[in-house]
Amino acid sequence: MPSARLGFWVSVGSVVVGIAAGVLAGAQPLYLGCLLASVIVFVYFFADFGRTVLSLLVLRSSLDVFSAQQIPAVFAIGVDALTLLYVTVMILTGRTVHTDKFWWIFAGWVMLQSLWVILLPLGGLGLNASVLPVGIREWIRLFSWLMIYLLVMQLKDEVPPKKIISWLFFSLIPPLSVALMQMFLPSLLPSILSANVSSVDGGNPISSLLSEGSRIRGTLGVANTFATYLLLFIGLTWWKLNQVRRRWPWVLLLGLLAFLFVSTKSLFSLMMLCIFVLVLIAPRFSLPKLIGGAILLALVVGLFASSDFGQQRLGSIASTPLLNPNMDISRAILLSRLDNNSFNWRLAQWTFLLQSWQKSPILGYGLATSPYLSALRNLAHNDYVRALVEGGIVGLTTFLAFLGFQAIRLVQLLRYAPRGSAQHDLCLILLAIFLATLVGMST
Repeated sequence: MPSARLGFWVSVGSVVVGIAAGVLAGAQPLYLGCLLASVIVFVYFFADFGRTVLSLLVLRSSLDVFSAQQIPAVFAIGVDALTLLYVTVMILTGRTVHTDKFWWIFAGWVMLQSLWVILLPLGGLGLNASVLPVGIREWIRLFSWLMIYLLVMQLKDEVPPKKIISWLFFSLIPPLSVALMQMFLPSLLPSILSANVSSVDGGNPISSLLSEGSRIRGTLGVANTFATYLLLFIGLTWWKLNQVRRRWPWVLLLGLLAFLFVSTKSLFSLMMLCIFVLVLIAPRFSLPKLIGGAILLALVVGLFASSDFGQQRLGSIASTPLLNPNMDISRAILLSRLDNNSFNWRLAQWTFLLQSWQKSPILGYGLATSPYLSALRNLAHNDYVRALVEGGIVGLTTFLAFLGFQAIRLVQLLRYAPRGSAQHDLCLILLAIFLATLVGMST
């Protein structure tokens, strides 16, 4: 009897999938491909859980270029559904679902963010319900991070942490390959994979490397995101150097990552790298660590400053209130539309957003509403200003508290790990990346 029921439901499922495939084939072939891929992933997910989860993590770095086709959103929803289904099966079969205290803190923070989605249609925020779809989309994005965290935790008894990190390096292949082609072979790439803006001088790679328009992004959304992604793997590669005997492949990879890091032409990423190196060498200060950190910084800063574009970017700081005492914020805002200075543009954006926040200071305007609140109609380009404007004082307080819990968790892991062990070194790397990201989040 059970086998007959199983056969019946398999038949029903096959019919449903067949009908859906026929509809999608006529409407949108790309969606048909996504459906077929989802069926394969679903089957493989329960057949080989560990490898499937690692493969999904590796795949994610290649999807941002398909944002216009909503592929990252579909991927996130699919991962959410798989995670909830897997956890449900684990509970029903009496197996352990791995969590920790931080996951519950994370879950509490994500659930709290739904307050801004609920209040929006009720008229409790500074905007009306017309922006509700934007808020729902943002909340689903946050929820997806929670599900990914939970999914990875289920690998606890199945895949060692070192193996997980080794798998993550495979995610570098598509972004780095595309980034190199964006620099040296841009004419061979389809428009969806081109650099942020079309290169100059007929696609000449040397000339385009020195222009604002050729900022590489790999397969990530924008150049700054790609720079942060590279910083993560600079840290993991640095950790690998101390864990392997054959170091030269990792030294070459570190050099390539540093070269691409500079080629993103992200000025504030240099500050993030400085914070990363300082945190890394501070706990166990030694001459070899100091020399290694100095060489890495000298390599990156030297490459950045060696180009005309890098010199212009560094020189542009002198035309901001940061280094020019004769320039106030009002003048910087007026010049921001003409001087092509990204820092002055950010000052203008933050000023407009803070002016909007003053009209709804307690609860703000709702998730992901920053582009609707500024005359520049753009993202906040500052996560702290964004949290204040979109969530008000309550939202900013909970956001800072959540960041504080992350820092506490990393420090706890660092203290519990035996000094000098691979785990201790990895925790220090992650803490350095986290603190560098806190600085980067300001711009």
